[in-house]
Amino acid sequence: MQFMLLAYDGTDEGALDRRLAAREAHIALGDKLVAEGHMLFGTAILDENDRMIGSMIVLEYPSRAELDAWLKVEPYVVQDVWKTIEVKTVRVGPSFVGLHK
Repeated sequence: MQFMLLAYDGTDEGALDRRLAAREAHIALGDKLVAEGHMLFGTAILDENDRMIGSMIVLEYPSRAELDAWLKVEPYVVQDVWKTIEVKTVRVGPSFVGLHK
């Protein structure tokens, strides 16, 4: 199953500092998920001043339960970066299948 995750950071004064502190671990886990075929692609969501305020990730897992297991160890969740998370089931269009491999 393919999923799209939209996650928005907190808007408090320390939000960007939390993101930057967790970023290296987030990217390292992302690299592992890409290698395992679970993370198809992802982007930072930027505000009008090009500051990172969230993330959009397309993932592939056999089930929502397995995606939820990843969220329990995702550094941006564990370190309280993402405050709002929305997950939708999606299907990557045929023109884009394989771009991540």
